[in-house]
Amino acid sequence: MTRVLIAEHDYAVYAKLLGAAAPHLNVQTSGDPAELARLAADCPVWLGQPDLFVNLLRTGATPQWAQSTWAGIKPLLNDSLPQSYRLTRAVGIFGQVMAEYMLTYMLGHEREVLARLVSQVERKWDPRPGCSLAGRSVLIVGVGEIGQAVAKFLQPFGVTLNGVASSARTLAPFTEVAPLAELGRLVEQADYVINLLPDTPQTHDLFDAAMFKRFKPEALFINAGRGVAVVDADLVEALKEGHLAGAVIDVCRQEPLPVRHPFWTAWGLLLTGHSAAPTSPAAMVELFVENLQAWQDGTPLRGEVDFARGY
Repeated sequence: MTRVLIAEHDYAVYAKLLGAAAPHLNVQTSGDPAELARLAADCPVWLGQPDLFVNLLRTGATPQWAQSTWAGIKPLLNDSLPQSYRLTRAVGIFGQVMAEYMLTYMLGHEREVLARLVSQVERKWDPRPGCSLAGRSVLIVGVGEIGQAVAKFLQPFGVTLNGVASSARTLAPFTEVAPLAELGRLVEQADYVINLLPDTPQTHDLFDAAMFKRFKPEALFINAGRGVAVVDADLVEALKEGHLAGAVIDVCRQEPLPVRHPFWTAWGLLLTGHSAAPTSPAAMVELFVENLQAWQDGTPLRGEVDFARGY
Protein backbone atom coordinates (compact mmCIF):
# COMPACT_ATOMS: atom_id res chain seq x y z
CA MET A 1 0.00 0.00 0.00
CA THR A 2 1.58 3.28 -1.16
CA ARG A 3 2.10 5.83 1.58
CA VAL A 4 1.20 9.34 0.42
CA LEU A 5 2.01 12.47 2.41
CA ILE A 6 -0.28 15.48 2.05
CA ALA A 7 1.51 18.74 2.86
CA GLU A 8 -1.17 21.37 2.34
CA HIS A 9 -2.82 24.15 4.32
CA ASP A 10 -6.11 22.55 3.22
CA TYR A 11 -4.84 19.09 4.14
CA ALA A 12 -8.18 17.91 5.56
CA VAL A 13 -9.96 18.71 2.28
CA TYR A 14 -7.31 16.93 0.23
CA ALA A 15 -7.27 13.93 2.55
CA LYS A 16 -11.03 13.52 2.24
CA LEU A 17 -11.01 13.84 -1.55
CA LEU A 18 -8.03 11.52 -1.99
CA GLY A 19 -9.52 8.97 0.39
CA ALA A 20 -12.66 8.87 -1.72
CA ALA A 21 -10.82 8.81 -5.08
CA ALA A 22 -8.17 6.25 -4.11
CA PRO A 23 -9.17 4.36 -0.94
CA HIS A 24 -6.33 1.88 -1.45
CA LEU A 25 -3.73 4.54 -0.54
CA ASN A 26 -2.24 5.01 2.91
CA VAL A 27 -2.72 8.75 3.31
CA GLN A 28 -0.64 10.54 5.94
CA THR A 29 -1.05 14.20 6.88
CA SER A 30 -1.02 16.66 9.74
CA GLY A 31 -1.37 20.36 10.46
CA ASP A 32 1.56 20.20 12.88
CA PRO A 33 4.91 20.90 11.15
CA ALA A 34 6.89 18.59 13.44
CA GLU A 35 4.47 15.72 12.94
CA LEU A 36 4.41 16.34 9.18
CA ALA A 37 8.22 16.14 9.07
CA ARG A 38 8.15 12.86 11.00
CA LEU A 39 5.62 11.38 8.60
CA ALA A 40 7.47 12.62 5.50
CA ALA A 41 10.49 10.42 6.15
CA ASP A 42 8.39 7.27 5.56
CA CYS A 43 6.36 8.49 2.56
CA PRO A 44 7.78 7.97 -0.94
CA VAL A 45 5.06 10.16 -2.52
CA TRP A 46 4.16 13.72 -1.54
CA LEU A 47 1.23 15.88 -2.59
CA GLY A 48 1.12 19.54 -1.62
CA GLN A 49 2.55 23.03 -1.63
CA PRO A 50 6.14 23.78 -2.66
CA ASP A 51 6.69 26.09 0.31
CA LEU A 52 5.78 23.27 2.71
CA PHE A 53 7.89 20.81 0.71
CA VAL A 54 10.88 23.10 1.28
CA ASN A 55 10.53 22.77 5.05
CA LEU A 56 10.35 18.98 4.77
CA LEU A 57 13.34 18.73 2.43
CA ARG A 58 15.40 20.78 4.87
CA THR A 59 14.79 18.14 7.56
CA GLY A 60 16.51 15.55 5.35
CA ALA A 61 13.39 13.82 4.06
CA THR A 62 13.26 13.24 0.29
CA PRO A 63 10.39 11.69 -1.68
CA GLN A 64 10.71 9.52 -4.74
CA TRP A 65 8.10 11.69 -6.43
CA ALA A 66 6.35 14.90 -5.35
CA GLN A 67 3.25 16.43 -6.92
CA SER A 68 2.97 20.19 -6.46
CA THR A 69 -0.49 21.72 -6.09
CA TRP A 70 0.91 24.94 -7.59
CA ALA A 71 1.71 25.66 -11.23
CA GLY A 72 4.88 27.41 -10.06
CA ILE A 73 7.61 25.47 -8.26
CA LYS A 74 10.16 28.28 -7.70
CA PRO A 75 10.76 27.55 -3.96
CA LEU A 76 11.99 24.06 -4.85
CA LEU A 77 14.63 25.31 -7.30
CA ASN A 78 16.94 26.61 -4.58
CA ASP A 79 20.42 25.16 -5.10
CA SER A 80 20.65 24.23 -1.41
CA LEU A 81 17.76 21.78 -1.73
CA PRO A 82 18.00 18.20 -3.01
CA GLN A 83 16.84 17.59 -6.57
CA SER A 84 17.25 13.83 -6.65
CA TYR A 85 13.52 13.16 -6.80
CA ARG A 86 10.89 13.49 -9.52
CA LEU A 87 8.73 16.60 -9.33
CA THR A 88 5.52 17.41 -11.18
CA ARG A 89 3.67 20.70 -11.15
CA ALA A 90 -0.05 21.34 -11.45
CA VAL A 91 -1.04 21.31 -15.13
CA GLY A 92 -4.31 21.05 -17.00
CA ILE A 93 -6.44 22.54 -14.23
CA PHE A 94 -5.96 26.29 -14.60
CA GLY A 95 -6.86 26.96 -18.23
CA GLN A 96 -10.52 27.86 -17.87
CA VAL A 97 -10.23 29.89 -14.66
CA MET A 98 -7.28 31.83 -16.09
CA ALA A 99 -9.22 32.48 -19.30
CA GLU A 100 -12.22 33.68 -17.27
CA TYR A 101 -9.91 36.04 -15.37
CA MET A 102 -8.55 37.48 -18.62
CA LEU A 103 -11.99 37.88 -20.13
CA THR A 104 -13.28 39.63 -17.01
CA TYR A 105 -10.78 42.46 -17.35
CA MET A 106 -10.57 42.53 -21.13
CA LEU A 107 -14.34 42.90 -21.45
CA GLY A 108 -14.34 45.36 -18.57
CA HIS A 109 -11.75 47.39 -20.44
CA GLU A 110 -13.80 47.37 -23.66
CA ARG A 111 -16.97 48.34 -21.79
CA GLU A 112 -15.16 50.90 -19.59
CA VAL A 113 -16.63 49.40 -16.42
CA LEU A 114 -14.45 51.34 -13.99
CA ALA A 115 -15.10 54.66 -15.74
CA ARG A 116 -18.83 53.99 -15.62
CA LEU A 117 -18.60 53.27 -11.92
CA VAL A 118 -16.93 56.65 -11.45
CA SER A 119 -19.74 58.26 -13.45
CA GLN A 120 -22.29 56.57 -11.24
CA VAL A 121 -20.56 57.75 -8.07
CA GLU A 122 -20.59 61.26 -9.52
CA ARG A 123 -24.25 60.83 -10.60
CA LYS A 124 -23.40 61.55 -14.22
CA TRP A 125 -25.37 59.78 -16.96
CA ASP A 126 -22.80 57.95 -19.11
CA PRO A 127 -24.19 57.13 -22.60
CA ARG A 128 -20.87 56.20 -24.24
CA PRO A 129 -21.26 53.08 -26.41
CA GLY A 130 -19.15 50.12 -25.37
CA CYS A 131 -16.59 48.53 -27.66
CA SER A 132 -15.99 44.89 -28.61
CA LEU A 133 -13.10 42.43 -28.50
CA ALA A 134 -13.78 41.52 -32.13
CA GLY A 135 -10.79 42.49 -34.23
CA ARG A 136 -8.51 43.21 -31.28
CA SER A 137 -4.94 41.95 -31.28
CA VAL A 138 -3.96 39.86 -28.24
CA LEU A 139 -0.38 38.94 -27.39
CA ILE A 140 0.11 36.05 -24.96
CA VAL A 141 3.63 36.05 -23.57
CA GLY A 142 4.19 32.47 -22.50
CA VAL A 143 2.37 29.89 -24.62
CA GLY A 144 2.66 26.89 -22.37
CA GLU A 145 -0.30 24.80 -21.27
CA ILE A 146 -2.10 27.72 -19.59
CA GLY A 147 -1.31 30.17 -22.39
CA GLN A 148 -2.65 27.78 -25.01
CA ALA A 149 -5.84 27.22 -23.01
CA VAL A 150 -6.39 30.97 -22.64
CA ALA A 151 -5.90 31.42 -26.39
CA LYS A 152 -8.53 28.78 -27.19
CA PHE A 153 -11.07 30.46 -24.92
CA LEU A 154 -10.36 33.87 -26.50
CA GLN A 155 -10.53 32.63 -30.09
CA PRO A 156 -14.38 32.70 -30.39
CA PHE A 157 -14.35 36.43 -29.58
CA GLY A 158 -12.80 37.19 -32.96
CA VAL A 159 -9.41 38.36 -31.72
CA THR A 160 -6.08 37.99 -33.50
CA LEU A 161 -3.76 35.86 -31.38
CA ASN A 162 0.02 36.09 -31.29
CA GLY A 163 2.39 34.50 -28.82
CA VAL A 164 5.89 34.68 -27.42
CA ALA A 165 7.88 31.66 -26.29
CA SER A 166 11.51 30.71 -25.68
CA SER A 167 11.79 29.94 -29.39
CA ALA A 168 9.67 30.46 -32.51
CA ARG A 169 7.18 27.73 -33.35
CA THR A 170 3.98 26.98 -35.23
CA LEU A 171 1.16 26.54 -32.75
CA ALA A 172 -2.62 26.76 -33.21
CA PRO A 173 -4.59 28.98 -32.71
CA PHE A 174 -1.79 31.57 -32.82
CA THR A 175 -1.09 33.49 -36.01
CA GLU A 176 2.55 33.72 -34.92
CA VAL A 177 4.63 32.52 -32.00
CA ALA A 178 7.89 34.47 -31.91
CA PRO A 179 11.00 34.05 -29.75
CA LEU A 180 11.46 36.14 -26.62
CA ALA A 181 13.94 38.37 -28.44
CA GLU A 182 11.07 39.64 -30.63
CA LEU A 183 8.77 40.58 -27.75
CA GLY A 184 9.03 44.30 -28.53
CA ARG A 185 7.93 43.90 -32.13
CA LEU A 186 4.78 42.05 -31.17
CA VAL A 187 4.03 44.39 -28.26
CA GLU A 188 3.81 47.26 -30.75
CA GLN A 189 0.93 45.48 -32.54
CA ALA A 190 -1.07 44.38 -29.49
CA ASP A 191 -4.22 45.83 -27.93
CA TYR A 192 -3.79 43.41 -25.04
CA VAL A 193 -0.48 42.10 -23.68
CA ILE A 194 -0.92 39.13 -21.35
CA ASN A 195 2.10 37.87 -19.43
CA LEU A 196 1.98 34.23 -18.34
CA LEU A 197 5.71 33.48 -18.21
CA PRO A 198 7.22 31.46 -15.35
CA ASP A 199 9.96 32.82 -13.09
CA THR A 200 13.27 31.93 -14.74
CA PRO A 201 16.51 33.95 -15.13
CA GLN A 202 15.46 34.70 -18.73
CA THR A 203 12.10 36.21 -17.74
CA HIS A 204 13.22 38.84 -15.22
CA ASP A 205 12.66 42.55 -15.98
CA LEU A 206 11.28 41.98 -19.47
CA PHE A 207 8.71 44.72 -19.08
CA ASP A 208 10.85 47.76 -18.39
CA ALA A 209 10.71 51.41 -19.42
CA ALA A 210 11.94 50.70 -22.95
CA MET A 211 9.36 47.96 -23.46
CA PHE A 212 6.46 50.01 -22.09
CA LYS A 213 7.32 52.81 -24.53
CA ARG A 214 6.59 50.34 -27.34
CA PHE A 215 3.02 49.69 -26.14
CA LYS A 216 0.04 51.17 -27.94
CA PRO A 217 -1.37 54.07 -25.87
CA GLU A 218 -4.74 52.28 -25.79
CA ALA A 219 -3.29 48.87 -24.81
CA LEU A 220 -4.03 46.99 -21.59
CA PHE A 221 -1.27 45.03 -19.86
CA ILE A 222 -2.27 42.02 -17.74
CA ASN A 223 0.31 40.20 -15.62
CA ALA A 224 -0.76 36.86 -14.19
CA GLY A 225 2.59 35.13 -14.72
CA ARG A 226 5.22 36.26 -12.23
CA GLY A 227 5.96 39.65 -10.69
CA VAL A 228 9.68 39.52 -11.54
CA ALA A 229 8.87 40.04 -15.23
CA VAL A 230 7.92 43.67 -14.52
CA VAL A 231 10.07 46.59 -13.40
CA ASP A 232 7.53 48.08 -11.00
CA ALA A 233 8.68 51.70 -11.05
CA ASP A 234 8.85 51.67 -14.86
CA LEU A 235 5.25 50.46 -15.11
CA VAL A 236 4.01 53.17 -12.75
CA GLU A 237 5.85 55.84 -14.76
CA ALA A 238 4.64 54.44 -18.10
CA LEU A 239 1.03 54.63 -16.92
CA LYS A 240 1.58 58.18 -15.73
CA GLU A 241 3.05 59.17 -19.10
CA GLY A 242 0.27 57.46 -21.07
CA HIS A 243 2.41 54.85 -22.82
CA LEU A 244 -0.40 52.36 -22.19
CA ALA A 245 -4.03 52.65 -21.16
CA GLY A 246 -3.96 50.51 -18.07
CA ALA A 247 -2.62 47.48 -16.24
CA VAL A 248 -4.16 44.59 -14.32
CA ILE A 249 -1.61 43.12 -11.93
CA ASP A 250 -2.27 39.79 -10.24
CA VAL A 251 1.29 38.89 -9.24
CA CYS A 252 3.96 41.03 -7.59
CA ARG A 253 7.62 40.72 -6.68
CA GLN A 254 6.68 40.74 -3.01
CA GLU A 255 3.39 39.33 -1.77
CA PRO A 256 1.44 40.59 0.04
CA LEU A 257 2.33 43.94 -1.51
CA PRO A 258 3.95 46.36 1.00
CA VAL A 259 1.61 49.16 2.07
CA ARG A 260 3.93 51.86 0.68
CA HIS A 261 4.35 50.25 -2.73
CA PRO A 262 3.47 52.64 -5.61
CA PHE A 263 1.12 50.11 -7.21
CA TRP A 264 -1.50 50.92 -4.58
CA THR A 265 -1.99 54.44 -5.88
CA ALA A 266 -0.87 54.13 -9.53
CA TRP A 267 -3.41 55.64 -11.91
CA GLY A 268 -4.90 53.06 -14.26
CA LEU A 269 -3.56 50.06 -12.34
CA LEU A 270 -5.81 47.42 -10.79
CA LEU A 271 -4.48 44.90 -8.26
CA THR A 272 -6.16 41.50 -7.99
CA GLY A 273 -4.15 39.90 -5.17
CA HIS A 274 -2.87 36.69 -6.83
CA SER A 275 -6.41 35.46 -7.34
CA ALA A 276 -6.39 34.77 -11.09
CA ALA A 277 -6.34 30.98 -11.07
CA PRO A 278 -7.01 29.33 -7.70
CA THR A 279 -6.34 25.61 -7.38
CA SER A 280 -9.41 23.37 -7.34
CA PRO A 281 -8.70 20.59 -4.81
CA ALA A 282 -11.03 18.21 -6.67
CA ALA A 283 -9.27 18.82 -10.00
CA MET A 284 -5.88 18.58 -8.30
CA VAL A 285 -6.70 15.22 -6.74
CA GLU A 286 -7.87 13.94 -10.12
CA LEU A 287 -4.54 14.98 -11.67
CA PHE A 288 -2.62 13.42 -8.79
CA VAL A 289 -4.40 10.06 -9.09
CA GLU A 290 -3.71 10.06 -12.85
CA ASN A 291 -0.03 10.82 -12.27
CA LEU A 292 0.22 8.29 -9.46
CA GLN A 293 -0.92 5.53 -11.82
CA ALA A 294 1.63 6.69 -14.41
CA TRP A 295 4.36 6.76 -11.74
CA GLN A 296 3.52 3.22 -10.69
CA ASP A 297 3.39 2.05 -14.32
CA GLY A 298 6.67 3.74 -15.25
CA THR A 299 5.01 5.89 -17.92
CA PRO A 300 5.49 9.68 -18.45
CA LEU A 301 4.05 12.02 -15.83
CA ARG A 302 2.01 15.10 -16.71
CA GLY A 303 3.81 18.32 -15.80
CA GLU A 304 7.17 16.77 -14.92
CA VAL A 305 9.72 19.44 -14.05
CA ASP A 306 13.18 19.71 -15.55
CA PHE A 307 15.19 21.13 -12.64
CA ALA A 308 17.85 22.46 -15.04
CA ARG A 309 15.29 24.48 -17.00
CA GLY A 310 13.36 25.57 -13.94
CA TYR A 311 9.93 24.40 -15.11
